[in-house]
Amino acid sequence: MASTETAGKDTAQDLAGLEAGLDALDAVRVNRTPVREVLLRKVLPPLAAVALVLVVWQLLIWAQVTDDYKLPSPSQVWGEVADAWAQGTLLGYIWTSVSRGLLGFLLALAIGTPLGLLVSRVRLVRAAIGPVLSGLQSLPSVAWVPPAVIWLGLDDRMMYAVILLGAVPSIANGLVAGVDQIPPLHLRAGRTLGATGMRGTWHIVLPAALPGYLAGLKQGWAFSWRSLMAAEIIASSPDLGVGLGQLLEQGRETSSMSMVFLAIILILTVGIAIDLLIFSPLERWVLRGRGLLVKN
Repeated sequence: MASTETAGKDTAQDLAGLEAGLDALDAVRVNRTPVREVLLRKVLPPLAAVALVLVVWQLLIWAQVTDDYKLPSPSQVWGEVADAWAQGTLLGYIWTSVSRGLLGFLLALAIGTPLGLLVSRVRLVRAAIGPVLSGLQSLPSVAWVPPAVIWLGLDDRMMYAVILLGAVPSIANGLVAGVDQIPPLHLRAGRTLGATGMRGTWHIVLPAALPGYLAGLKQGWAFSWRSLMAAEIIASSPDLGVGLGQLLEQGRETSSMSMVFLAIILILTVGIAIDLLIFSPLERWVLRGRGLLVKN
């Protein structure tokens, strides 16, 4: 009798320990990172990298590795920034391209998401459209600029068409890859619980495919931005305004390398800012939701 009671107590203790362990796994501990640590780990490294690039750049100028008109100094490029700011055109250059890029990306998102779901869920559609999407994804975006100009003319419609043709295949293929990686057991469990049709797509398929879908979104934005820059460089018209691509082309036409470097730096800055402000938080949210966000 005593041994039975002892065994029962041991079993109860084991179950209590198991329950506590599972609760510990489910609990998400959110610790606020000290400001000093954020500065040391997140802010200081990129600032140090930028400072190193500027130092190397200035050393190349002092060493006179090439002619002045081929490699402007940092001070000359900063002078271009100051002039554009004083003239009130700097923010206009940035906003013209960023507004086009974001709107084109949102349109590509609205088209690529249902297209990706359709391709991933319907075998006949995958067999018909899947290879076409892969081919379009590998096609350089600049190849679409000449036909888009001929078809639509020199206006914003041409810009958005080039963005869509560059971004939609990447978004759709990213979602298809994410859906393909969903364990079949999850789908069967969802159907058993009554999650079928659109309900199953919304509550089971999309959340499970989120990592691959997010990767497709990042690639889709990269393709959107590159497609837009190619279109702005090639297609020039007063009706289009002056974006970063047109600024780059103007620098080439006037042989102003300081303007060329200004355009390149602004294009890089926008790309980095979009990644830091939009996609990096989304990635952290997805990883945190899956218990994969590890503090190093």
